[in-house]
Amino acid sequence: MHLNWLGQTCVKLQTKNLKDEDVVILIDPYRPEKGDFPRSFSPQVALFSAGDTNAVTLSQGPFVIDTPGECEVKDTMIYAMPGPDDTVVFKIGSESLNIVHLGRLNKKMNTETIAKLGSPDILFIPVGGEKNKTLSAEDAAATVTALEPRIVIPIAFQCDTDPKADPVSDFIKTLGLKPEATDKKFIIKKKDLPQEETKLMILEKNY
Repeated sequence: MHLNWLGQTCVKLQTKNLKDEDVVILIDPYRPEKGDFPRSFSPQVALFSAGDTNAVTLSQGPFVIDTPGECEVKDTMIYAMPGPDDTVVFKIGSESLNIVHLGRLNKKMNTETIAKLGSPDILFIPVGGEKNKTLSAEDAAATVTALEPRIVIPIAFQCDTDPKADPVSDFIKTLGLKPEATDKKFIIKKKDLPQEETKLMILEKNY
């Protein structure tokens, strides 16, 4: 599976279905107020954690999920669960990997939601803390502790499209883990997951 961070809470997953066909899942493709961001995408699946208002153009008629529920799309299981303040958090199952994307989460989750999410193989967590739109470094670190993911990937930190957000260094310092690597793309298979400890991976903004 190929993972890319595109800025803000936007993430692109490129996975394979049972027919060995590529499936692109795009999460939170919202148009930023400033900075460099594509005007359109052509994913097979689009997920929105805070409704589809202010989304960029999506061509080719993707399957869209922006409300709580669960479904299977192109051999990928997607669970959309209610989060605080009418947001949605996502649990995605593909290639035997359990991926959780916390969208625009801005406060700690309740124990019921944490239990439903389980222990993710990969956790995308918003850490920028800007204007109460995403988690602070402290709340993000506490959420990582609660979920115990194998790999944690911070998103929504400071970049050209989100200049007022906190830098990722604040989260790294609070979490207390040394990043395994910093790269523009992360390719992962089930067999490559750490077996015991949680590892931190930093993605540079890339599309």
